[in-house]
Amino acid sequence: MGTNAIFILVIIVYIIFHAPAIILLFLGLKNLKKKPERAKTQLIIAGIYFLIGGGICGTLLNL
Repeated sequence: MGTNAIFILVIIVYIIFHAPAIILLFLGLKNLKKKPERAKTQLIIAGIYFLIGGGICGTLLNL
């Protein structure tokens, strides 16, 4: 396995870890006009997920 393959693997893992947060972000932005209370909750959860996921992925990248 070369360094390119490892880099691609790390990117795929990063996307998998952050997929729920990205989905919640898009859903929250979509629901902002129709259901603002629910959208705010979704955006807050997405932000927290990004922070936690960034910390986990950040520690994984610093092997």
